[in-house]
Parts: sequence; structure tokens; C-alpha cells
Amino acid sequence: DGDATGKAPKEEENDDKAPALEWADESSELDAEEEEDPEAAKGKASKKKKKKKLPPLFSPAAHYHWKLCSAKSGHHYTPCVDFDGDGSQKHHERSCPRSPVTCLVSLPKEYKLPAPWPERKEKIWYGNVGHPRLSSYAKDHSWLNRTGEHLVFPPEESEFKGGARHYIDTIDEMAPDLDWGKNIRIALDIGCKSAGFGVALLEKDVITLSLGLTNDQTDLAQVALERGIPATIGSLGSRRLPFPSGSFDIIHCSECNIPWHSNGGKLLIEMNRILRPGGYFIISSRHGDLESEEGISASMASVCWNVIAYNSDDVSELGVKIFQRPASNDEYDLRAKKDPPFCKEEQNKATAWYTPIKHCLHKAPAGIEERGSEWPEEWPKRLETFPDWLGDLQTRVSADHSHWKAVVEKSYLDGLGINWTNIRNVLDMKAVYGGYALLSEFPFPCI
Repeated sequence: DGDATGKAPKEEENDDKAPALEWADESSELDAEEEEDPEAAKGKASKKKKKKKLPPLFSPAAHYHWKLCSAKSGHHYTPCVDFDGDGSQKHHERSCPRSPVTCLVSLPKEYKLPAPWPERKEKIWYGNVGHPRLSSYAKDHSWLNRTGEHLVFPPEESEFKGGARHYIDTIDEMAPDLDWGKNIRIALDIGCKSAGFGVALLEKDVITLSLGLTNDQTDLAQVALERGIPATIGSLGSRRLPFPSGSFDIIHCSECNIPWHSNGGKLLIEMNRILRPGGYFIISSRHGDLESEEGISASMASVCWNVIAYNSDDVSELGVKIFQRPASNDEYDLRAKKDPPFCKEEQNKATAWYTPIKHCLHKAPAGIEERGSEWPEEWPKRLETFPDWLGDLQTRVSADHSHWKAVVEKSYLDGLGINWTNIRNVLDMKAVYGGYALLSEFPFPCI
């Protein structure tokens, strides 16, 4: 056991008492320790230095002592991330202590089971996600209404004037080749709001992962998950995002106010890494003319992203610009100024965790044996159509898919006592080749 500060667990002797499970709030324990007699505290400290043999895990005679996680941002406690730091981005980047963080995250006092899908798209229990900052945020936005015990998302309202469907239709008119749900299957939406963009794209058979960055967006990522929309939290700072290279067919960023051109354009370089070669980057702003945003055009040009469409929509009052990442290295090689330069070969573009963002571009895969060297087949053909770069792995991927298909059909669907129509958010802890997540038998996206 441990606590929210990551301290190592206290060792306890096996005193042959009856098994017990204690619940103690971390703050109350700290107060008790402060009031402890100094001499007794010294004796306790000396005992800690002696190594004692711990009882077996889950021994009937062991005394288990669980602590509740205690943090200032307890409404969305996230281990290894300090959301109440000094405002610098480093406080929002994952950084775990050497001793593991082990504590129990308690449910909100007013927690209730979520409504079944698809009802929860439009209405969720406020008590499941409610906290003062969210309540204040809801008062200023018409698309997020608190009605009694619920947070309601009116279908005709969204963060986009005219609705998310109109916004996506505008993008369709600008770039028909996007072909949502066939050519485009996996999207990243930077900056959680109502998750309306992801909700609308579900109707087009596109899985959209919403990325909440900091402050209100962290709170809204929790709201998105409660609605049944895939979401995660992260930080665009000095480290890479926890995604492999070439993960997304499209990246979307609406009014996210991110200084893409700052710090040598490192954040844009990171987008270039996780965007599939030939993939699309959509950015929109209420400024109307995106060219007025200082340095953005020069930054896009430095990574050779081409503008394929631009439009200022009167209904949404947004200026929308669509860029495309080069599918090959030809355009990079033609640059008069090689800045940013190409990364060194030993700098693995697929590495994600705890990896600093470098001021360099990774080359697009060239040979057919390189991962991501060709755009996947249209969905759903890409499920069972294997690219050439898989090579000998094609047999393993096919076997993995067949294995999980058999397991799900013979066991998971009917043998676990789970009503899968009520399940929406699923985290696959050991994806390997993704055979479990790809099964169409499940009516939900699996991350």
C-alpha cells in the first residue's frame, strides 16, 4: 500500500488478527501522525529500518489497510500528474515517483450508473462529473446545460455555431476526398469541449479521440468519457504525446489557442510525427483569417504541409484551413532551408513515453517494408487487408484476430453476465495486434 504522495507502503507484522479492510482518509492519518508522541515516533522510525517478512499476498491473516487518494484536484485525481502546479507545462506532464502511487480513488458521493447508450450522448448525471469549476463553465456555454440532476447537451447546440454537423458538412464541401468513415477512420480532436466533433463523426463511422490538455479541458475530458466518447488527457509541452508515429488519419484543432510556431515549432513537429504520412490537419479560428495568426503559415511551410482548402464560414463564424502532410520525402528534400533538419536514424520516431520533443523531422517511410509506407485500405476493408510492410507478421495478426473472435463469440458475449449494450468505454490493457478491439461484435470503440 501507499498514499497519493507515492510513499512506500508501511510494513506491518502478521499479528494473526482476523482479516480486515480499513478505509482511512489520507489527511486524517497525517493529522494523527503529527499528534503522535515524539518518543513513540522515534521508536516507530527505528522499526521501519528493520526488514520484516511480509505475509503472503491476500493472506487470510493479513491486515489490509487501504487509503483514499487525496489531492487538491480530487474530482479527477490523476496519478503522476500535478494539475495544481505553478502553471508551467512541466506540472502537467506525467512524472511518476520511484515508489508506486497506490491509493483508492473513491466514487463521487452522488454517483449514479450512467444512462444506456445512446441516451448518454445527450444527457449525463451531473453528480458523476460535477465540481465547482465545471459548474462555472456551464453557466457561460449554451451547449452545456445543467437541468436538475443532469447535464444536458441539446442536439441543436454545440461549441460550433450552427451545430457540429454543419461544421463537418462545411469541411466535406472543402475537401470531398476526405471521405469520412472510409478513407478517414481514426481522428484526434485537440482540446476537449462538448466532444461534439467526435459525436458527429460517430455518425460517419469515424473514431475520434478527444485530447484534454489542461484546466477546463481536463474537466471536459471527464465529461466526454461520461457521454461515451473516447477521451484522454495530456500535455503539449516538452515531451511527446503517448502515441506511436503515424497514429492518426486526421488531427483537428478548433479554437485551441496553441502557439504552434513557438519554441522553434516543436509542437507542430510533434503533430507531424503522430499524423499519418498523407494525413490531414484541420485548424479553425474565429479570427476569420488564419493568416493573421503570427508565424503559423511559416511554421506550416517549414514542415512542408500543403494547404489544400481554406474557407470562412458565415454560419459557424469560423475560418477553416485544411493542411496535408506530405506522403513522401520528396518535398522535404527540395527545401531551400533544411530547418528543421531530419532526425538522426537512432532517434526512434515510434517512442512515446517520457521522450523529449526534438527539433527535427522524421522521414516519411519510403520502402514497402517500412511501417506506414502506404495508406490503408478503405474502412472496413482495412480490418482484414494487411499492408505489405507487415511481412511475416501478417500470419500472426490474422491469427490474433481469429483468436479473439472465437473468444468473444464463445465466452465474452454470453458467458460473463454482462449486458454489452450498456458498455461504452473500454480500455484494452494489452492490445498487441488489436484483435480484441477490432471486433465488430462490440457496439463501442475500444482504446
